[in-house]
Amino acid sequence: MKTTAARLSALYLLLFAGCAILLVFYMTSLSGRMLVGQIQDTINEEMAGLGRAYQRGGLTSLVRVIEMRSRQPGANLYLITDPQGRILAGNVQSLQPGVLDKLGWTERPFGYQRYGEAEGERRATRYGEEATIDADPTQPVHLATAVVLRLPNQMIVMVGRDLGEPERFRQVVQRALIVTLGIMGLGALLIWFFVGRTALRRIDRISEASRRIMGGDLSGRLPVEGSGDEFDRLSENLNEMLARIAALNEGLKQVSDNIAHDLKTPLTRLRNKAESALGTPKDTAEYREVLEGTIAESDQLIRTFNAILMISRLEAGYSAEAMVDVDLTAIARDVAELYEPAAEEVGVTLESAVDVAATAHGNRELIGQALSNIVDNAIKYSAGTNGGSRVVVSLTADDAEARLSVRDTGPGIPEDDRARATERFVRLEKSRSQPGSGLGLSLAKAVMGFHHGRLELADAEPGLLVSMIFPIIRKPDETADRPG
Repeated sequence: MKTTAARLSALYLLLFAGCAILLVFYMTSLSGRMLVGQIQDTINEEMAGLGRAYQRGGLTSLVRVIEMRSRQPGANLYLITDPQGRILAGNVQSLQPGVLDKLGWTERPFGYQRYGEAEGERRATRYGEEATIDADPTQPVHLATAVVLRLPNQMIVMVGRDLGEPERFRQVVQRALIVTLGIMGLGALLIWFFVGRTALRRIDRISEASRRIMGGDLSGRLPVEGSGDEFDRLSENLNEMLARIAALNEGLKQVSDNIAHDLKTPLTRLRNKAESALGTPKDTAEYREVLEGTIAESDQLIRTFNAILMISRLEAGYSAEAMVDVDLTAIARDVAELYEPAAEEVGVTLESAVDVAATAHGNRELIGQALSNIVDNAIKYSAGTNGGSRVVVSLTADDAEARLSVRDTGPGIPEDDRARATERFVRLEKSRSQPGSGLGLSLAKAVMGFHHGRLELADAEPGLLVSMIFPIIRKPDETADRPG
């Protein structure tokens, strides 16, 4: 009973038992009242018929009709007495005292005895006490309800109906309800036992897995049964959270390792330049050249650190950047226009194939920075390739996604290295002759994750195709005008 499931189940069983008891009493009482109401309607009809007989032939006709009806099988109770209560006609031998003292409907069932009944056991009333009449105590006592009238000549007429049938019906209904609800209660107990134990076992497995994870095993996951119930949904959500935490921890570890390895070289180079400048006498121009190189190296380090911080903030899901509806078409055209002079300078043809309009929800600066990194890489690695250096920026869209792509004619990236190419500080160029820090694609991947999109790398045959895929919120039917 220390578990919430057990306490809730016990509370449910108590509520079920209380409702079942109330239902039994209500149904039995309702069925009894309905039958008593039908009996009263029948008695009223009998009284109306006897009244018509009395009006036609007086007391003689009334007695004759009562004697005839009282002999019929399953007859109602009929009784005519004198003003002193002596029985003159009818099928009732004796009554419970006081029944004829009050005119109208009897307030409660009363005991009576018919003529010619065999000996038997006495019967108890529905109120829990035996009816007593002035008769042989070995004779059976029945229960009835009746209406009592007084004729103009002071004779008393009583017409009633035995309550044995409604009482038996009430008992049958009561027993049926008790048995049915008892079976339902037993079934509920069995279901609680088996289903509750199953649920508790699943909770125990989840708790055990949680303890292992809290012990430091971040690779562990909560069990998922595959039933799709609330336990599975909870486990799946927590597993996603654990995967996210593990990825952030791995990213933090990679950042620490990469800073230790990849930033050590530029810092060492910066120190050596300063030491060399101090070790040998130089004129003003030479000192100025050393200082300018130091500033350039420092700016590159600052840019690298800013990129690292931006990637970490985006991967953690936190950014102070404003999220608005942005025009992907305008961003693609602006970046292509910005890098066109740089591409011409190194002999690369930069083309823009943006012929649709698409809108996504995001940050214009982040998307522009990610696309700029991709275009810059494409130009850098396409320069000097055989067969014409060419970079194409394109935008396509359908009803669900917008694909912002950059295709180049460079050496491309082998399929086995594409996943690693988006990691921080990863540079596949072994010679390291090209400038850069290896954070361009990593930043683009973080930006796409922040925008609930994805970054895809594919073979352009020749070259590399890098696609930024956004979930769009609107794509007009009309096409955008091409830039002139």
